[in-house]
Amino acid sequence: MITFLSGGTGTPKLLRGMQKVMDRHEISVIVNTAEDIWISGNHISPDVDTVMYLFAGILNTDTWWGVRNDTFTTHDEITRLGVDEFIKIGDMDRAVHVARGEMMRNGMRLTNATKILCDRFGVRENVLPMTDTEVTTQVQTELGLIHFQEYWIRAKGKIEIQKVMRNFNVPPVATDEGLAAIEASDAVVIGPSNPITSILPILSCDGMKEALKDKFVIALSPFIGEEPISGPAGALMRAAGFAPSSIGTLNCYGGLVDLFVQDVRDPVKVDHSVRFDTLMTDEEKSVALAHEIVGLIKKH
Repeated sequence: MITFLSGGTGTPKLLRGMQKVMDRHEISVIVNTAEDIWISGNHISPDVDTVMYLFAGILNTDTWWGVRNDTFTTHDEITRLGVDEFIKIGDMDRAVHVARGEMMRNGMRLTNATKILCDRFGVRENVLPMTDTEVTTQVQTELGLIHFQEYWIRAKGKIEIQKVMRNFNVPPVATDEGLAAIEASDAVVIGPSNPITSILPILSCDGMKEALKDKFVIALSPFIGEEPISGPAGALMRAAGFAPSSIGTLNCYGGLVDLFVQDVRDPVKVDHSVRFDTLMTDEEKSVALAHEIVGLIKKH
């Protein structure tokens, strides 16, 4: 079994290939929940849903969020009525948020709610939230301290970030299910997601780093030179005090990585890394990279 640490888009592109080259029951994914947010009374877990929709075969892979061919009738009517719903939520997607919100309001753990939803979508892989308590990534900007979703969706990432912070009432703890998945795995793969907002929140959960110390850990860089393959990783790395590069990514993970993977086009030199085409611009390239990663694990 392989356990993946995943955020929004980079790692799901790798998972798209992995589900073609592995037994799908042998895939576990621990997913960032620090971008979760309650909107219009419902609970959005964007990174969890992207992974779940991918495995269910309904993900909109043009945007890498939401449900393919979804409609937006409810969102359009809500905004017409004056509600400031700054995330454009599809109708089928919203139904998931409603269902999860009801489960959680009734006292259910996010882990259990995720399992129920995955079962109802026919997902065979093991999708696990990083923690069951609420933790939020916030960024300090000229507008003050705002939720990451406000920065990335409402402001379109166009305002300067001074600082990245994690906010919680209870320090986040890795779930028993997540730790058990790591323990049962032949390797752990840190996918090419945003190091600051997708991966560090997972690594910051109590018990997570200790669980990884005895495992073979492969990490994929989300950078080519100083440019992230997608998203606001560059600005966030700088705000968190890391170089926006493969070297910065490796430093960000603090000695947990046994093997580092860079893109073949990356001009930054990282000692003892391996290089593949990591852009995954289509399913065929995702499958090719997945084969390479599985091959590295088998050689270990």
